This record gives sequence, C-alpha cells and structure tokens, in this order.
Amino acid sequence: MTTRIRAPKREIFGWAMFDFANQAYTLLIITVVFGDLFTRIIVGDAPDYRLGNLLWSLALSTSYLLVVVCSPVAGAIMDYTASKKRFLFASYLLTVVATAALYFVAPGYALLGVALLIVSNFAYSIGEAFIASFLPGLGPPEDLGKISGFGWALGYVGGMVSAVFVLLVLGDVSAENFERIRWVGPWAAAFFLIAAIPTFLWVQERGRARALPPGTGLMRMGIARVRQTLTRLRTHRDLGVLFVSVFFSMSGIYIIIAYAFIYGAQVIGWDESVRTLMFVLVQITAAVGALGFGFIQDRLGALRTYVITLVMWMLAIALIYLTPLLSELAHDVLGRDWPAQYIFLVVGCVAGLSLGACQSATRTLVGLFSPLSRAGELFGFWGLSMKLAGMFGLLAIGLLQVLVGLQTAILFCVVLFAIALVVALGIDEPRGRAVASAHDAGELVW
Repeated sequence: MTTRIRAPKREIFGWAMFDFANQAYTLLIITVVFGDLFTRIIVGDAPDYRLGNLLWSLALSTSYLLVVVCSPVAGAIMDYTASKKRFLFASYLLTVVATAALYFVAPGYALLGVALLIVSNFAYSIGEAFIASFLPGLGPPEDLGKISGFGWALGYVGGMVSAVFVLLVLGDVSAENFERIRWVGPWAAAFFLIAAIPTFLWVQERGRARALPPGTGLMRMGIARVRQTLTRLRTHRDLGVLFVSVFFSMSGIYIIIAYAFIYGAQVIGWDESVRTLMFVLVQITAAVGALGFGFIQDRLGALRTYVITLVMWMLAIALIYLTPLLSELAHDVLGRDWPAQYIFLVVGCVAGLSLGACQSATRTLVGLFSPLSRAGELFGFWGLSMKLAGMFGLLAIGLLQVLVGLQTAILFCVVLFAIALVVALGIDEPRGRAVASAHDAGELVW
C-alpha cells in the first residue's frame, strides 16, 4: 500500500519555484511582449497583421503537436525508470537555450522566429507536464488543491518579478525600440535559468527504478506502457472525461494567453501605459484566483471549482468581445467618456481570476485521480490533452481571424468553454478519487 503524506515545506516550495521561474517564458514570450513584437514588428503586415497572427498560431500549434506526440511516452519512461528530475532538467535547459536565441530574430527573419518558437515552446510545455507529475507525491488528497494553488500563485508573482526589468529597462514594443526590446528573450531565459535552481536542489525523486526486460529499449517500453494505459483507462472513467473537458477549456485558455495582448494592441488600440497596467492587474488577479480558489477547492471540491471558473470564462470572453460596444454605449446612453482600453482593464481582471483558478483546478483533479505509480504517465496524458487543445485552438483562431478578423474570432472561445462545462458535468469526483486510492492500496492492479 502506498500512503500519500505531506512533503516537507522546503520541497513544496522548491516544486512551486518551477512555476515561479517558468512564468517568465509564458508572460514575456507568449503573452505580453514577444507575441506583439513578432506579429507587429518582425512580420509587420499592417494594418490587420493577419499573416503575422497566422504564423504565430502555426508556430505555437506545431510545438503543441510535438508535445502531444512525446508527452505520454516520456511520462511512461519517467515512471518506469524513476527519472522525472532528469527529464525535467533536460526540458529546462532546452527552454533556456532556445529562448535566449530569440534575440537573433529580427525583421526579415520571421522563419527563424517560427523555428525558435517551436523549439522553446515545446520544451517549456512538456516541462509543464513533467513538473506537474510530482504533485501527487507532495501531499494527501485534501492538501493538493492548496499546494497546486500555491504553485500557480507563486508563478504569477514570478511573472511580475520577471517583467520589472522589461518595463523599467527594455521599454515598449516598437520598431524604434527594437534594439532594446529584442533582449526580452535572453532576459526570460536568464530568469528561468536562475529561479528554477531550488526545484532541482529540493524536489525529491520518489519513484523506484525498475530494470528493463531483456531486449527491450526505453522507447519500446514507453510505447507499450502507453498502450496498456489506454486499454485500461476504462477503470479511470472520470479521468478520461476530465481529459476531454480539459481539451476544450484549454483550447480557449491557450487562445487567450497567446492573443490577449495582441488583441489589446490590434483591436482595442491601447496605450503603452494601459498595456503595462493590464499586465500588472492580470498577474495580481491570477495569483489571487489561483491561491484563493486553491483553498476553495479543498472545501467545495476541485470539480465544483473548475465548473465555476468555466462560467467565469464565458462571461470574460463575452465582455472582451463587447468592450468597444460598451465604450460606445457609455458615451451615447450615459454620457460617459469611458475609453475602450479602460473597460478592457476591468475585463482583464475577470479573465485573470479565471486563469489561475481554472488551470490549478484541473491540475488538482488529475492529481486526485492518478495512482502514485502512474502519476508521470497520467500527467503526460494531461499534458497531451492540454497541448492538443493548444494546437487545435490556435490553429482554429489563426484561420478564423484571417476570415472574420480577430475581434469576431475571439467569440469561438465562448463555444469552447461551454462544451468543456457540459462535458465536466459527467465527472464524478468522489468516484475518481476512490479509484486512485484503490490502486494505491493494491486493491486494483494496473
């Protein structure tokens, strides 16, 4: 029988520091700075930037496809060989090197940018699944919501810390400021490199390595275990349904992460000061959402929390689309001069609260539904569903915005979150937890 006990505080902090460190990549490269730099300056097909947006979507979706192919097999190998930390370290180094190399992407070198984005985002994204696979071993089920929420919250704090240098030193995203703002890649890489060191010092490898059967290589063994898991997921019905729901919800979230600040620049037309304020507000509200809903998860249950966040997301997307109209109505009906960019700030707070809470809740649910002996592999499937979602969502929004423009295309996210909500209603959280506990107790054999 395997008992889940709470890990030492230092180890939990070390685990959460990886979220703190890698948020520099998410925020500076994917969300706030490099996406805007790539679409408007490096590609620069004004006035609507549809080619730049399409290349951006293609690069990210290709990287997610690579994660889809590699993540489950890598997870199976990690579990069998007790090598989670080694796989995590490899993904971390590759992220750092490829992100630093973004410095060399300049106007006229869009294809180099696409290639480096594919490599860096693949390494970062598969590392998300690797670090998440440690979660089930960090505490008993009743603590996982708080631990996961703490990690996400610390991640958003890391995002704010990493962005201080960009805001104070590198400046705005513009052609005139290109020679300074191009340093965003090396800075994000350096921050990730240094801030993740506590993870590798303090997080423990809890598995036990097993010898490979004679004549069997790691890849062959990994593929065989994935096949075995797929055939036996019937006993983990709720986990399987969760993966389907996560596919649709994360499709919407990846669109927002990749396009929120591009939307602000292209559709809302915000000032640089408002862009900076939006960044600060989203990081604060996302941290509050992740930490606050982490405690709510352990009281209401992770599934109910997840459902609440999906409803919040649908509201946020509707408000994002309606922001220009709300500004016009405020002027025409109320006689108030409320610029769209300031209404967009309020909308950003709603999205921020939903962002941290939703991702934390899904990670907690996977941790609750996963036997410890298969955590790496099942979190690999979680990573697969998320990155397949990213690939689908970004390809879809990239094509839709070519046809109807970015403002209208964003409504696609409402459909995605609605489908995720309907699917999530088929999950039974107590049943899913009971199946994982039975595996841990040896009552069910994989």
